[in-house]
Amino acid sequence: MTDALRPAAPQPLEKEGDGYFRKGCNPLAQTGRSKLQNQRAALNQQILKAVRMRTGAENLLKAATNPKVREQVRLELSFVNSDLQMLKEELEGLNISVGVYQSTEEAFTIPLIPLGLKETKDVDFSVVLKDFILEHYSEDSSLYEDEIADLMDLRQACRTPSRDEAGVELLMSYFTQLGFVESRFFPPTRHMGILFTWYDSLTGVPVSQQNLLLEKASILFNTGALYTQIGTRSNRQTQAGLESAVDAFQRAAGVLNYLKETFTHTPSYDMSPAMLSVLVKMMLAQAQESVFDKICLPGIRNEFFMLVKVAHEAAKVGEVYRQLHAAMSQAPVKKNIPYSWASLACVKAHHYGALAHYFAATLLIDHQLSPGADEDHQEKCLSQLYDRMPEGLTPLATLRNGHQRQQLGKSHLLRAIAHHEESAREASLCKKLRNIEVLQEVLSAAHQRSRLKYAQHQEDGDLLDLVEAPDIVAKTEQEVEIILPQLSKVTAADFFQKLGPLSVFSANKRWTPPRTLRFTAEEGDLGFTLRGNSPVQVHFLDPHCSAALAGAKEGDYIVSIQNVDCKWLTLSEVMKLLKSFGEDAIEMKVVSLLDSASSMHSKSATYSVGMQKTYSMICLAIDDDDKTDKTKKISKKLSFLSWGANKNRQKSASTLCLPAAGVARPQAKKKLPSPFSLLNPDSSLY
Repeated sequence: MTDALRPAAPQPLEKEGDGYFRKGCNPLAQTGRSKLQNQRAALNQQILKAVRMRTGAENLLKAATNPKVREQVRLELSFVNSDLQMLKEELEGLNISVGVYQSTEEAFTIPLIPLGLKETKDVDFSVVLKDFILEHYSEDSSLYEDEIADLMDLRQACRTPSRDEAGVELLMSYFTQLGFVESRFFPPTRHMGILFTWYDSLTGVPVSQQNLLLEKASILFNTGALYTQIGTRSNRQTQAGLESAVDAFQRAAGVLNYLKETFTHTPSYDMSPAMLSVLVKMMLAQAQESVFDKICLPGIRNEFFMLVKVAHEAAKVGEVYRQLHAAMSQAPVKKNIPYSWASLACVKAHHYGALAHYFAATLLIDHQLSPGADEDHQEKCLSQLYDRMPEGLTPLATLRNGHQRQQLGKSHLLRAIAHHEESAREASLCKKLRNIEVLQEVLSAAHQRSRLKYAQHQEDGDLLDLVEAPDIVAKTEQEVEIILPQLSKVTAADFFQKLGPLSVFSANKRWTPPRTLRFTAEEGDLGFTLRGNSPVQVHFLDPHCSAALAGAKEGDYIVSIQNVDCKWLTLSEVMKLLKSFGEDAIEMKVVSLLDSASSMHSKSATYSVGMQKTYSMICLAIDDDDKTDKTKKISKKLSFLSWGANKNRQKSASTLCLPAAGVARPQAKKKLPSPFSLLNPDSSLY
C-alpha cells in the first residue's frame, strides 16, 4: 500500500450530553482523513486570500491610467495568478490522496477515488432567529435559546461526520432540520441576513449567499461525498466489503444525481450540473469496478465459461471508464476536474480493456475442444464474445481448429500488451499517479503476465500472420444503477415545535399578536363551537355571547387557556379543558391570520391528513330551552357555514399525505409536513 496515514481507532465517548458525537461526529479523532481535511481547510483560506488579492489587482488595473502603475499591477497580478495556480495544484494533490481513504487492509488492488467534504464557515443563528420569533410569532425568544443552541451544535457536528452510516444519518438529520427551519424562519419574500459560506471542493473558491438553499445543497453534496468515502473504506478482500462498496457508490451517485436535478442553479462549480453529471458517472464506474472485484475475489478458475464471463465483465469496466474519461475531457468540466482523476480514468480504461483481451486469449489458447465437451454451449459463448468474428473465421470452426484458436488467442495477447503499455504510459505522465505505489505494482504485474504468456507461444512471423483481434463485448451480470435517496423516509424532531404545528405556524403566514379573552360559560353554554385539530379554531360564534363580547372572532386559533399551551392539543383535549372550568371565568389567548380570506382552518387543510372534525360545545348546556334560544341566535348563519364546511370537506379529500416527522407529544398524531416537499425542481440559488 501507499505510505498513507492510518486512521486511529476512535475513542469511546462516555460523557453525557455528547449525543451528536455518538450519532456520528468526533471532532477530536486524529485520523489520516481528518488531518487531510484540515489541510484542505487551510488551503481554502489561502486560496480565498489569493482570490481577493487577484480581484483587487484586476480592479486597480481597470482604474489606473498611469503606464508605470499599470505595468507594476500587471507584474503583481502575474505573481498572484502563479501563486493561485500552485495552491490549486496542491488542492488537487489532496483530492488524489486516495491512500488515506482506502481500507486499512493490505490489498493488491487499484485505489478508488473518494470525494473530499466541502468546508464551511461558522454560522450564528441566534440573533436572527430570536428577532424573528419575537417579531413574527410574538413569543419570548429567550424561551428558545436551547433550541437555537441545538441547531448550531448540530451544524457544527456535521462538519466532522464519522465515515459510516451514523455520519450519513447525522448529515441527513441536519438536512431534514433545515427544511423545518426554512418553513419556520425564512419567508419567501425576503432574506434573513444569515450569510452561508461554503468552499468549492475541487477549486477551494468560496461561495457566500444569504440563501438557505446553498446550505441544503452543500449538505447533500457532503452526504454524497461521505458515501464515496464509505465505499473506498470498505474491505475489498471480503464479499461483504465489496457489496458494501457497490452499495455506497450507488447511493453516492443517487444523492449527487438528486442534487443535480433539484438544485439547478448552484453557484459553486463542484455542484454545477455538468460537474455533478461527471461525478455521478465516476461513482457508477467505481461501483462497476467493485462488481468485477467481487466476481474475481474467490479466484478465477482456468475454465472456459468462467473466462468468458470475466472477459465480459472486464470489458464492461473498461467501457464505463472510457465513457468517464471522455466526459472528463469535455468543456467546461475539463478546466476544473483534477488532472489526476482524468488520468486515472484513462489508466483504468486501458487496464481493464487489457484484462478483457487477456482472459479471451487464455480461454482460446488453454482450452481445446475435447470429446464430450458442450460444443453448442461453447460455440454460443464464443459467438457472443464479439460483435463480429474476424474475417474468415466462424465460432464453431475456430473451436475445432487448434491453430486458429492459437492464432486468435495470440492476437488478443498483443492487444492486451498494447493496452497495458498505454495504461503504464498514462500513469507515468501524471506525477500524482506515479507516487501511488500500489497502482504501479498492479499495472506492472498485469503487464508482465500478458508478456509472459505471449512469450510462451510466440512464433516467428506472428506479426505477419496474426489478424487483429476484435473488441470484447461489454456485458455484466450486475448492472449498477443509481439508488435515489429515500428522503421521504427521513424523520427528525422539529427543534422549534413549541411554536406550534408547522402547517399553521410558519414564516409565510402573518399573525396578529396574541389577544387575551376573558369570558364565562353562561349556564354551561360557551356560545361557540370548535373545529380542527392542533390547533383548534373558534367556529359558529354567537355574536351575543360572552366570548364574542370579549373580542373572539370566528376563525381564531386558540393558543392557550389559563396559561396552558394549546397549540398541540387535539379538539377533544381542548374540549375537556374548557369543561373543567364550569361557569368560572376563563382566560383564553387566541391569534388570527391577518389575511381574513385565509383565516379559516380549511386553508391549512392541505397539510393535514384525514378529514376535519367539528364538535359542538352546545352539549355543555344544562337547560334545553336556553340551548334552543342560543342556537336560534345563529340559525341564520348555519346554511352558509354548513355549505362552507361541506366545501372544505371536499377540499380535504384531495389532501396531500406528506411524510411524518417525529414530535415530542405522542398524543399529537397529526403529521408534520415534510421539508422535502418544499424543494422546487427549479429552485434557484441566485
